[in-house]
Amino acid sequence: MNRELVREDETLDDLQLKGLHVIQKKEGFRFGVDAVLLANFAQVKRGARVIDLCSGTGIIPFIIAGKTGASKITGLEIQEEMVEMANRSVEFNGLEDRMDFIHGDLTNLELLKSLPKADVVTVNPPYKLCNSGLVNPNDKLAIARHEVCCTLEDVIIACRILLKDNKRMYMIHRPDRLADIITLMRKHKIEPKRIQMIHPNTKKAPNIVLVEGQRDGGAFLKWEPPIYVYNDEGGYSKQIDEIYGRE
Repeated sequence: MNRELVREDETLDDLQLKGLHVIQKKEGFRFGVDAVLLANFAQVKRGARVIDLCSGTGIIPFIIAGKTGASKITGLEIQEEMVEMANRSVEFNGLEDRMDFIHGDLTNLELLKSLPKADVVTVNPPYKLCNSGLVNPNDKLAIARHEVCCTLEDVIIACRILLKDNKRMYMIHRPDRLADIITLMRKHKIEPKRIQMIHPNTKKAPNIVLVEGQRDGGAFLKWEPPIYVYNDEGGYSKQIDEIYGRE
């Protein structure tokens, strides 16, 4: 393990999963529970090829690498600094044979068509609509959180292009965008198959939604039991402890 891969303005964070670590900036975008929930929600079979869009620091690919027998996992990210950092995490973990990260724009359809088709596409896209005049398009956090570089429809078109026939996409988003998500998925012939709501606790409305879709799938939608992040005493719920592998 080469700690020289980690720079002064970065941290090396232990995922507590098969010895895997991920490099992140001390200041700036850092992964949260959303990424962990999405990686857990995705159903990845042994030997599968996975593509993760809006990959950031690469947390979702690293969790999938640790939890599944996926044969090849590729992350696509528009911020070059993030890609360079994620590829150093690949080297640190010795996963060069299974993982890589590509600097690219998911709205570049020629780039998407040049990539090998995937069995699974995961995506944790920007949640917030980009209201004119309120967001700095050069702000790295804004790119991660607002639809500066891509829209929800861009994301779904990218999933359509990247997926093999009848294979599946997994997205995490906000419940207030659920009608948009389902409408756009059906517009681009990705059938919603599974939905799961994430609540802060048992007394609050959901603030996250997980959605699975199948390319050219038949109409059948399963509603999964909700997940509560915190218990009524304020600590993490048993569900979250199980997802994090603490039980």
